[in-house]
Amino acid sequence: MSLYQHIKEEAYHANMQLPKLGLVLFTFGNVSAVDRKLGVFAIKPSGVPYEDLTPEKMVIVDFDGNTVEGTLRPSSDTKTHAVLYKHWENIGGIVHTHSTYATAWAQALRDIPLYGTTHADHLTTDVPCAPPMDDAMIQGDYEYETGFQIMNYLQEKGMSYEEVEMVLVGNHAPFTWGKDAKKAVYNSAVVEEIARMALLTEQINPQVLRMKDSLIKKHFERKHGPDSYYGQ
Repeated sequence: MSLYQHIKEEAYHANMQLPKLGLVLFTFGNVSAVDRKLGVFAIKPSGVPYEDLTPEKMVIVDFDGNTVEGTLRPSSDTKTHAVLYKHWENIGGIVHTHSTYATAWAQALRDIPLYGTTHADHLTTDVPCAPPMDDAMIQGDYEYETGFQIMNYLQEKGMSYEEVEMVLVGNHAPFTWGKDAKKAVYNSAVVEEIARMALLTEQINPQVLRMKDSLIKKHFERKHGPDSYYGQ
């Protein structure tokens, strides 16, 4: 059995959740799972339909984006995953999709505003949308630079990757992460749903205001605060 079988299994099962949750079309998306001690992660191979995936087809890659094990080409977004794993030491899984509603907000170059309690159960901020990278980055090592585009924007906004586990990449699509691949997939489903809700909210009331801070604080802390009681 492969030394990396555990993360191949984790990545496989997480990837298979994407079509089940309606987050991907065809091969649009990928999940990776990391082993920090071994310094590698398992990621979906590029261009392989979900119905054809197996744990054995997952590709093992190091934090510099080099293939360590596997005969298939890793996802085209592999270098983005590698950059994030290398610099964010406390994440265990990453997801990238082109899910419809979250991608629409990314294409509109808009943060997803915090309008309601579903959003506040997960974040106390709007979902940030990183602006498109400059031409030099685009013309360089594009997928590698995407990782820095994400990290630099969160830093610029004063946001912690441990508190904000989702981002929109402008004109592109969402990336999410978490303590493991399962949590990263959960966050991917969450950002898609709150993107859908925010769009409908603005259609119903174009003058809608962001939810007030006291209600945001209440809903976030009842789930994540020191005296949390929601969902326990």
